Amino acid sequence: MPLSPSLRSSSPDPLVPLPGAPGPDGGPDRRALVLGGGGSTGNAWLIGVVAGLAEAGIDVTTADLTVGTSAGATAAAQLAGRPAAELLAAALDARPPAGAGAAAATARPVADQLDRLRATIAAARDQADLRRRLGAAALERMAATDGSWPARWRATVEARLPAARWPERAVLITAVDALTGEPIVFDRRSGIDLVDAVAASCASGLPYPVAGRWYLDGGFRANAENADLAAGCGRILVLSPFGGRSLTPQRWGTHLATQVDELRAGGSRVETVVPAAEDEHLFGANAMDPALRPAAALAGRRRGRAVAARVAGW
Repeated sequence: MPLSPSLRSSSPDPLVPLPGAPGPDGGPDRRALVLGGGGSTGNAWLIGVVAGLAEAGIDVTTADLTVGTSAGATAAAQLAGRPAAELLAAALDARPPAGAGAAAATARPVADQLDRLRATIAAARDQADLRRRLGAAALERMAATDGSWPARWRATVEARLPAARWPERAVLITAVDALTGEPIVFDRRSGIDLVDAVAASCASGLPYPVAGRWYLDGGFRANAENADLAAGCGRILVLSPFGGRSLTPQRWGTHLATQVDELRAGGSRVETVVPAAEDEHLFGANAMDPALRPAAALAGRRRGRAVAARVAGW
């Protein structure tokens, strides 16, 4: 189906942030918490890590700046509205979909999406080209639908968040302009609803509309963590459900390891927390399986308690 005029046009709204808009100024005494993407299980793991750290007496939710990408954007909004212990309890009480075929029904679309992503990466010249290609493909898929997905997706995201208002403390939520491929950063000054910002950051398959523009998952901005947005902060804690892994070539310079090196070269002290080796099966191709959320939350809690001594200095 040809791209409809409503999808083709993208009249900028003055309240929507400019591409790559920077967050609050950093400083040697400022602390940043970076919450990476990782699907449904990644979100549960992030909550578990923060809860495990809290049990050890370390409250990382008081960071001066929080950067959230995709599932990490959801976690950032959740942690701003409810204590980590409550969120952990909710993740552990989650009821998986009934029926033996529930996991298989989730796995096939995820596998198809990964196949499309790998093919697009192979054809792209760099990260900017990848974003443009992903955006164009997503808009074409959207044009072939009945148009009901954005409203349903917003309702799903809103149900996950304890509050629809931006927190007072600095929170940055990443996305990508689907039409231009430009990286986007939302914050409370952007003039858009927190629910819309999170919904845009988590839109990995179809694009999500906000104020006349269409957006894709913030993980396509650079990587699943976007730790570079914490540049200038003296201490940076990165929680990465995907363990810093990326499907893009290392030469593109967007991998988490590259960003961490650059942050350290700029004078920041950076700590990264990734899943334990025995828990890696909970992520990747299984990241969208809701039945694995309780296991991922427990794995995160264990990890948070295990790294508490290392994180304490942060």
